[in-house]
Amino acid sequence: MINKMVEIIPAINADSFEEIKKRIKLVEPYAKWVQIDVANGTFTKNTLWHNPEDLLSLETPINIEVHLMMNDIDKKFENWLSASVKRIIFHISTSQDPEFLIKKIKEAGKQAGIAIAPYESLARAAALKDKVSFFQILGVQPGLPGQKTDEYAFDKIRAMRKFCKECIIEVDGGMNKETGKKAVMAGANVIVAANAVFKNNEIKKNIEELNGALNR
Repeated sequence: MINKMVEIIPAINADSFEEIKKRIKLVEPYAKWVQIDVANGTFTKNTLWHNPEDLLSLETPINIEVHLMMNDIDKKFENWLSASVKRIIFHISTSQDPEFLIKKIKEAGKQAGIAIAPYESLARAAALKDKVSFFQILGVQPGLPGQKTDEYAFDKIRAMRKFCKECIIEVDGGMNKETGKKAVMAGANVIVAANAVFKNNEIKKNIEELNGALNR
């Protein structure tokens, strides 16, 4: 691990922008970043909120990263460059020219991250380690909430950490106190969690418990 303090990023998986705004308000006092999952039904079996223009009117002190789950991202990413986000995450298999995509994201003043689903090539993503700001390894199939983490994800984390000692590795999908700890032990330094943060509407308690479990 390159960072002794593991960061927790709440994830928002919602159908409407109203619900997204509601959940952002809930986590504002307790987190520096929030991840919004975006899906238009081309890369995932389900559809989530996917209108970048909504973000132009969003007022929040929290930093936003968007996880873009959509095919043909090379043709769609420009819509997100003007959005009020600081990080754009795309899946390695959805881009024909990821280096060009990363370059354009950086030129827009944003950080670029590559997401790697269970069936996507770790090697193809890892080859871009000097281009991107971070990697996001998914422990579940993209899109649907409530899935259990695939144990193979921990092998991917270990492999990525072995290949890149200094990389920032986010892990998303089924993360809680137990799976998050396993991800950290494998080499992750950022944990993205949805249900473990929002369950029972006890945001403060849930984040404190996650911090306690992951940073001891």
